Amino acid sequence: MAARERKKLTDATVAQFRTREREYTVWDSRVPGLGVRVRPSGGKSWILLLDAGRRSKRISLGPVSTKTVDEARRECHARRARPEPEETAAPALVVPLFHDFVAGPWKEAYLDRYKPLTRKRTRSALAHQLLPAFGSRPLDRITHAQVRRWFDRYSRTAPGGANRALDIFRQIMNFAVACGHARSNPSKGLERNRRPALTRFLSREEIARLHEVLDKQTRKSDRQQADIIRLLLLTGCRRGEIVNLRWTEVQDDMLALADSKTGPRKVPLNSKARRILERQPRSSSPFVYPSPSNPTKPRGAKLGLWYRVRREAGIENVRLHDLRHTMASHAVMNGVPVPVVSRMLGHSNVRMTLRYAHVGDRDIEAAAERIGRAVARAMANEPTDTKDQ
Repeated sequence: MAARERKKLTDATVAQFRTREREYTVWDSRVPGLGVRVRPSGGKSWILLLDAGRRSKRISLGPVSTKTVDEARRECHARRARPEPEETAAPALVVPLFHDFVAGPWKEAYLDRYKPLTRKRTRSALAHQLLPAFGSRPLDRITHAQVRRWFDRYSRTAPGGANRALDIFRQIMNFAVACGHARSNPSKGLERNRRPALTRFLSREEIARLHEVLDKQTRKSDRQQADIIRLLLLTGCRRGEIVNLRWTEVQDDMLALADSKTGPRKVPLNSKARRILERQPRSSSPFVYPSPSNPTKPRGAKLGLWYRVRREAGIENVRLHDLRHTMASHAVMNGVPVPVVSRMLGHSNVRMTLRYAHVGDRDIEAAAERIGRAVARAMANEPTDTKDQ
């Protein structure tokens, strides 16, 4: 816009500034040169316009979240009171390295607030991918081409992991932009790898074969893993929710999970699931499935038995997480409403459940046959057969 947008800045008015298609700045009417820069990404930062000879000099005072309006005004007065360096002097602000920014401001603003499991996965992505690739680079020197080469290379071996690491990188760089350390996010325009459609779930025959193989396990460790696999199929829980299950979360007819992926939730237990939990040995460990070497901790998330039993059952292309798909699909095929299945799975919205709720070919064929009979009777003006309804 031609004229500068001025307003008496308060903490309340700054909080109400909304994003626009283009970056804009609102200048304080009380302290000349102090403004709030609002980016299309949602980042807000304090800026100070200082006279430097023949032209004005724009200085970033950091993100809005780091100081109040009064604090920003005091910093403006303090900076004006200090003599300005000559044009040939080194810049007043040094752009931090990616590693230092992640270990400092970003860690405090984001990483420290994550749930333990999310924090663990984020640290792994940082240690194995992002820090080796970008750690020694200044934030404003990371280019789009560098990010693209890293992402393409990682995507060739682990497309899902590359997507997760890219999301973390984007968040870090968006925060760097908000802090005034970079002009734009170098990952902008980079598309995530497309996820394959979730279409695999076990048929009735495959479930029977899997159950038969699980029944053959005789070793103590294998029997424990077999019961975990059965619970995953019977409850639709995520693997981490079962392997980290505590006895305090096991109630008479449900699991009261204290901290699932979407927060605390309750999972109803059918009779078969209850019998599996009842036969687990009780000990001093707080966990239903404790670690053999350290009972104060849960057993590891790795279930080596799964790869052997799926091979013996002839379902080698099935992932352990597909048992969750299977539970949802068979629930829908047996008439359970999708919103009910969504609550059982702990989904935040029903659309997530619809991705899991597949219908088997035999069920589709049977439905088509019923519809065909009903239409044929209608064409012949015959009474409706209740079996077709």
